[in-house]
Amino acid sequence: MSSLHVETVVPGTGSYETVRVRVKTALVVASIHFVYFAQLVAIVGSGFLAQSMAQLLGGSDQVVWFSSVLNILSTALGPPVSQAADYWGRKWLLVGTTVGGCAGAIIVSRATGIASLIAGFTVMGITYTGQALLHAVVSEVLPRKHRPYAQSGVISAAGLGSIIGIIIGGTLVRDGNLENYRIYWYIAAGIFALATVGCAFCYNPPPRELSTILSFREKLAKLDWVGYGLFTPGLILFCVALSWSRNPYPWTNAKILAPFILGVILLLAFSFYEWRIKADGMLHHRLFANRNFPISLGCVFVEGLAYFACNAYLIQQISVYTHDNLLISGLHFVITFAASIAFCVVIGIYSAKWKALRLPLVVGFGLLLLFNVMMATTTPSSHPNVFWGYPVLAGAGLGSILPAIIVMAQLSTPADLISIVSGLMISARALGGTVGLAVNNAIYNSATTTYIPKKVAAASIPLGLPQSSLGMLIQGLTSQNQTLVQKVPGITPQIVSAAEAALTEAYGIGFRNAWIASACFCLLAIIGKPVIRISSPVYSH
Repeated sequence: MSSLHVETVVPGTGSYETVRVRVKTALVVASIHFVYFAQLVAIVGSGFLAQSMAQLLGGSDQVVWFSSVLNILSTALGPPVSQAADYWGRKWLLVGTTVGGCAGAIIVSRATGIASLIAGFTVMGITYTGQALLHAVVSEVLPRKHRPYAQSGVISAAGLGSIIGIIIGGTLVRDGNLENYRIYWYIAAGIFALATVGCAFCYNPPPRELSTILSFREKLAKLDWVGYGLFTPGLILFCVALSWSRNPYPWTNAKILAPFILGVILLLAFSFYEWRIKADGMLHHRLFANRNFPISLGCVFVEGLAYFACNAYLIQQISVYTHDNLLISGLHFVITFAASIAFCVVIGIYSAKWKALRLPLVVGFGLLLLFNVMMATTTPSSHPNVFWGYPVLAGAGLGSILPAIIVMAQLSTPADLISIVSGLMISARALGGTVGLAVNNAIYNSATTTYIPKKVAAASIPLGLPQSSLGMLIQGLTSQNQTLVQKVPGITPQIVSAAEAALTEAYGIGFRNAWIASACFCLLAIIGKPVIRISSPVYSH
């Protein structure tokens, strides 16, 4: 059901009413865009400023949790929130979850240690449980034929939030004043507060049919409580185990095996329950009548994996290779989002005009595959200009995929299930990001822990560094503590220079392996494209 019933407005039957509805629709779309803008400012900050926050407050080995906790909450709680929105309405769930973003940003800004940082990001993660509703609302307030425009607009707003976040964050910490990270989160809290107010005042849909005809007890009975009880803890345990793998525990450790095995058991039980027992639960059986929907889930999983790999490693690798400050390194990522916005617009126009979605997906994943391959081939001696060109490939790929894949999922499923469809899509994307971060982090850590001691030892010991000083030298180099490096017994400028070059080479092996893993997933997504069937009737049913 369209929340504003824009489809019923007939030009010429009442110019004042037409203008009023159009203005009302524009305000709703603008407020939704601003909420997405705020969310991406926070997501970018969780990755872009992670090392700066960890260097100031300690816990560099825990930075993966800053982004992971956002993804875990979005993955585990997104579908339940989306289902609840069908019975209680979208508005106050959106307002309430956006308030969580403001509260979380304030906690992060005042953090005194790694534990309080993670706690702040956990609270902030509440806002991402309502992210799917943003995609659902913009599609509901516009005619079906305009959904490519709607989704392209949302993704463009997200890209703009990412650009602004990178510029602000890079400017604040470019001179090494890590304490300025707090200012970034003060600004983020203000943006979330404005987004909350805008959503509360601009989005005023009529009551949904189910919210008026069902009592509170009947609404509670409609929710998939058994599904939530299996899905949410199962997914959290599964994601926690992946995030802990090689960071800091090996797979044989009970702290990895116990949550992983229990999580898998709960998820298998959830799958059986939804398949054989609950036909109208979180995995409503009507969603799978068209094979495009499960394909969409798989593709958006890969897109999330590729995006968060780019978010985690692109700026870090460029900074390590070029030794530029965080602002200059971050501008490379700005290019990614600028390209994403441009391609979002192009894909929106193309898909709406030609009613075609397969080609943008094939092209998008092809560009992401090419980006990952090209990044895997870079070395510390690569020409600096390649780091300005390759991000365009990533942005073009991401801008082509996400709006098309959301539209494909929404148009391949019943219109009355648009909220839960959007919830599952965003949950699958967040799960892809969580799995991708865990897998890539394990690959990266495995490479660096293996090659840093080997490379640094091979470069420094032949120059006269005592074997007993190797550990202290590695500690100083990896923590970027030049004071500690200068205190290493037997150190000389020649040894420092050789050790730094060896360290960069070891980091390069870790980056290369992570990009290769991401490329393999993109290749799998491309292979799945030929079975997609999208035609014009999908837009009109």
